[in-house]
Amino acid sequence: MIEVNFWGMQLPWLLLLAAGALPCAWAMRRLLAIVGAYRWIWHPALFDLALYVLVLCALASLTGATAASS
Repeated sequence: MIEVNFWGMQLPWLLLLAAGALPCAWAMRRLLAIVGAYRWIWHPALFDLALYVLVLCALASLTGATAASS
């Protein structure tokens, strides 16, 4: 498991990615709201959760955080 030393605390890399995915998902939600996409979405809260999970998965894939270390 990949860990990062953050001011003396050992944090899993996925926790840092989850914190980084929050502003990205928030920005995408704001952009979708400005465009008016939420008029076509049946359940906005469920959509927001799915959007956050997709952003988190994309960040994890791009950084290689899901790769097993030996």
